[in-house]
Amino acid sequence: MLRLKIVSPERIEFTGDVESVKVPGTQGNFEILTDHAPIISTLQKGVVEFNGQQLEILGGFVAVQQNEVSICVEKTE
Repeated sequence: MLRLKIVSPERIEFTGDVESVKVPGTQGNFEILTDHAPIISTLQKGVVEFNGQQLEILGGFVAVQQNEVSICVEKTE
């Protein structure tokens, strides 16, 4: 399991445990699974997918370390 936290300037969008997270990286979409290598990446406009939910974003960044995923996003209106 991964511990996911998604924040925007307005509020905490999501916090909880997930199986995987798909994000729109600036070099292409990628999926984060349990025991993913540590990474920091910028995000482009697209959709973050987790637990069957989708969150449209304008951009942001993601950091992964020790099964904790932190995503800071700018949301679409």
